[in-house]
Amino acid sequence: MKSREQEYKEIFIAEALEYFDALNRHISTLEKQPGDEQTLAEVFRLLHNLKANSKAIGYLHISDVSHKLETAFSLIRSKELAFSDEVVTVLFDGIDMLGELITNIDSNQETEPDPLLLRNLDIIVENLSDSTIELAKVQKYNTSKNLSLSELVYIQIRKLDHMMNLVGELMIDRDRILSISKGVDNDELKAVSSHLYRITEDLQYSVMDARLVNIGSLFNKFPRIVRDIAAAEKKEVDLKVSGQDIQIDRNILQIMTDSLLHLVRNAVTHGLELPAEREKKGKPRTGLLRLSAQSDRENVLIELSDDGNGMDYKQIKRTAVERQLVTPEAAKAMADTEALSFLFEPGFSTAKEVTEYSGRGVGLDVVKNAVDSIGGRLSVRSEKGAGTTFTMLLPTSIAVKGALLFEVDEIFYAIPLIHTEQVVALDKDEIHEVGDVMVASLKGETVTVVYLHELLNADEANMRLGDKTRLKGQVQNIVVVSYNNRKLGLIVDKLYRQQDIVVKPLNKPLDQIDLYGGVTLLGTGKVCMVLDVPATTRYFIYKRQG
Repeated sequence: MKSREQEYKEIFIAEALEYFDALNRHISTLEKQPGDEQTLAEVFRLLHNLKANSKAIGYLHISDVSHKLETAFSLIRSKELAFSDEVVTVLFDGIDMLGELITNIDSNQETEPDPLLLRNLDIIVENLSDSTIELAKVQKYNTSKNLSLSELVYIQIRKLDHMMNLVGELMIDRDRILSISKGVDNDELKAVSSHLYRITEDLQYSVMDARLVNIGSLFNKFPRIVRDIAAAEKKEVDLKVSGQDIQIDRNILQIMTDSLLHLVRNAVTHGLELPAEREKKGKPRTGLLRLSAQSDRENVLIELSDDGNGMDYKQIKRTAVERQLVTPEAAKAMADTEALSFLFEPGFSTAKEVTEYSGRGVGLDVVKNAVDSIGGRLSVRSEKGAGTTFTMLLPTSIAVKGALLFEVDEIFYAIPLIHTEQVVALDKDEIHEVGDVMVASLKGETVTVVYLHELLNADEANMRLGDKTRLKGQVQNIVVVSYNNRKLGLIVDKLYRQQDIVVKPLNKPLDQIDLYGGVTLLGTGKVCMVLDVPATTRYFIYKRQG
């Protein structure tokens, strides 16, 4: 994995070489049309950006030459310096020197600007009264240079998206060929299919790697944001950031940017108390905000925690009852962690009381929707008076997902592993009927379970989600999934294996069915429906209440 410094350096070199090529084009244009204001402005902008970027990353020689060239073009723009042949020659030499400095960044020996060139640029800038006479004395800076191209190229994200889609199609056909080769007694076919598997896997990871960026490109923006919000709110906040070197798909990071900003803003505005209030509680005046990222198998775990007010579970349950999201009896029996799921309901936190007691503002449903859209997981834990932690488990890639394959009513299904908590086999007698649902004790925790065959296939009039007699056989295979602080056990007919799948969207009119997040093709050629865990959980809650 590249270090943060190495990635920044590569980005700088790629941008700087692009600036260098553009400067060469523009100065050639100016030689023919010295009065072209638009081109002059563009040259000035490029040099100004190059000066600032190189100084920020520590390449002071590039910054120095860029600054002298920027000054010269500023004088040309203001008509204080004539764009004569002598001036053009020196400016060309200066731009050539910039290119040499940029291309030699990765070389072992440090390149320094030619002192004669720097003197020439100083003469141009400083001797304005009789520039023609002075410039006639300037010695020419000429070197023979070989043409070279950058080892880095920019590529549009949509092109990488297209490549990822093609790799996905290739993976589906690869699995099909592998399946066929196992059924045909042909050693050559088996060898070729095995080689195809390795090549496709390498290609998949290469394309995915090309899409990765360091999460620090987003995290490093937050110290300034937190400082500004804290100043506006008259609060003292210490932000601790870690895990900037963790890499994630650029599209996923782009989608999550607004959500993370929303959570950080809420944590400072509503979660953390004013300094005087913290002192009364025996806390330090300065509130602590932690933003961290870490790898979690094939996913990325982002956590945002504060040591502020925390959540008032009683108030959350009371508000949920008032808004008719749950019955008073169910609210009373509900675990505190499950009650936090109401925070993600649209408009739930708009009530003034909830904001005061829970310490969270409006719009957590927007965060939830963003996480759902990329197949991630969002959860929250809190302790009243001690603080709140939001956890986002995000996939490193959108197109390729690790999934668990199973069967219900002779139809193949897949559930993304990112939503899968555990897989257990229970005796039918260990499942109990409580009210209108079935529950089971898993690792000391009571979890609601539902027979998927009943939920997906039974008609409205005959659906009995709490009826154990609908179950087939004595041993029940249960896939425990998690969504918005809720756990749900899905009883399936047969369990198969874990497998990387390529999820394809459903075509009309099937795309209107919320329960399915897409479809994939197995190596056997059979179609496999990809179950949308958030939609399935919501559908179960709706049916349970109905």
